[in-house]
Amino acid sequence: MKHRIRAVLALALAVFGFPALAADTVVIGVSLGLTGKYSQTGEMQRLGYELWEAHANATGGMLGRPVKVLVRDDQSDAATAKAIYQQFIESDRVDFVFGPYSSGLTNAVIPLIDAAGHPMLAAGAASDELWRQGSRHIFGIFIPASRYAVGFLEFAAMTGLTRVGIVGAEDLFSQSVLEGSRKWAEDFGLDVVMTETFKKGERDLSELAARVSEQKLDALVVAGHFNESVDMKKALKGVAHPPRAYFATIGPAMDGYLETMGEDAEGAFSSSQWESNAVHSPGDQDIFLKPFREKYGQEPSYHAANAFAAGQILTAAVKRAGALEQSAVRDALATMDTMSVIGRYGVDATGMQVKHFPINIQWQNGRKETVWPEDLATAPPVIGN
Repeated sequence: MKHRIRAVLALALAVFGFPALAADTVVIGVSLGLTGKYSQTGEMQRLGYELWEAHANATGGMLGRPVKVLVRDDQSDAATAKAIYQQFIESDRVDFVFGPYSSGLTNAVIPLIDAAGHPMLAAGAASDELWRQGSRHIFGIFIPASRYAVGFLEFAAMTGLTRVGIVGAEDLFSQSVLEGSRKWAEDFGLDVVMTETFKKGERDLSELAARVSEQKLDALVVAGHFNESVDMKKALKGVAHPPRAYFATIGPAMDGYLETMGEDAEGAFSSSQWESNAVHSPGDQDIFLKPFREKYGQEPSYHAANAFAAGQILTAAVKRAGALEQSAVRDALATMDTMSVIGRYGVDATGMQVKHFPINIQWQNGRKETVWPEDLATAPPVIGN
């Protein structure tokens, strides 16, 4: 049955201009927001998967079989993502799936994944809520959202930045960041003087920026995706009392942030799962960083590295299982401890990542510098007056 499905899929791919697939090809489905609000990160992940596919096929594939990552555009929409994963499972009969980008879209497909018994590496999602639902089939690759700002808040406490504000969009990921940041700030002895949630998709944040200014904050944490990190920084530009330190999730960790913000990117902090100036081993440069630069002529963001790492981790799980049988691979993902280009992989009983650690970056003089932890830092952090 699967060989017939592979033949049909190979024909369809050939008709639409893709190379035909061998009957024994291991097919992995993933939907990404190649259009819509997550298009910047979605495209980076697509490139990461494409590069991993080429690397995997050049180094023996999975158990000696070639691999193909089947990417479809979910338009950054949860309902579209659900329809795509249903097709992956029921019609395409893919061997494995990677999770879509964003916690909201990943959350939407979890019931389908559970019902089908497919193990799924969440290569683009971090909300703590994803691992509180009792799923046995979703596995995190990087730290949960509640810990995204931990390094920055620890640094704030160490350098005397006491008055902290936390604002976040009303989506699943951002709210996990907001709630986690509030807890960690209090644990570090910081004074959380404001927390606010704003509507997802609201681009004019000038009123919120005015309220931030009134608080005369030492530090502001913005929980959101790319647009929120840009819009909040722009809105703060004209206020009387901008925070001395500005931290935002997702956006500042991407090179596109500088392209969008220009000199207004200066001073912005963020957390990152991986940075090209802080790779974990020389071998990572040879298999990911150098080939990415050569093939695409640009710097990869951590989103591309996450996608490549997902392929490495799945390959390691298949090797440990010794088969492509989904339950055996699920068990391997649940128990193994391994390394990838973004660092260490290992999950707790819920599937939440517990072995990986993040990096903190800051834009300084038009460059994205790693500022924490100290042993990986390329520059010391800079705080405004």
